[in-house]
Amino acid sequence: MVKSRPIVTKSVTSALIYTVGDLSSQVCLKEGYDLVRTLRMAGYGIVILGPSLRYWFNFVSRSFPKHDLLSTFKKIALGQTVYGPLIFMEYFLSCLQYSGESDSEIVARLKRDLIPTMIRGVMYWPVCDFVTFKFIPVYLQPLVSNSISYLWTIYMTYMANLEKVGTTMIVE
Repeated sequence: MVKSRPIVTKSVTSALIYTVGDLSSQVCLKEGYDLVRTLRMAGYGIVILGPSLRYWFNFVSRSFPKHDLLSTFKKIALGQTVYGPLIFMEYFLSCLQYSGESDSEIVARLKRDLIPTMIRGVMYWPVCDFVTFKFIPVYLQPLVSNSISYLWTIYMTYMANLEKVGTTMIVE
């Protein structure tokens, strides 16, 4: 399926990872279960992330076709400066829009949450990308990246579902 139906396979895989990641996030935080939230995360995986990963990995592999150390680091740098920031921004925007936050609430959330998330991404993804770009064939890279992203997805769903800026959280 990865070779014969790559976009469908990678989209469904992304949806499953985001669904399980969101469920894990809700369980870890001992929140009540929010089906709509989980469906939003699955929708993001199937509509946005799956297809974009497929095209991104193909683009990076064509741009830097070698598997040597220098090419691997170029791929990582490109991901950290182009794809990562774009996908983080798009993720936050889509999650916040679909959860019904106003434009001013979205801007406030982005100001509060986007930079810390991107900093944590810079600490997490280069190691994952190194393994993916250096050792995994291109056609499997999105699936490997999705698998590695399970822990990251728990964090992302947590960040996307924090309290609105200006509201107080009651901590037990």
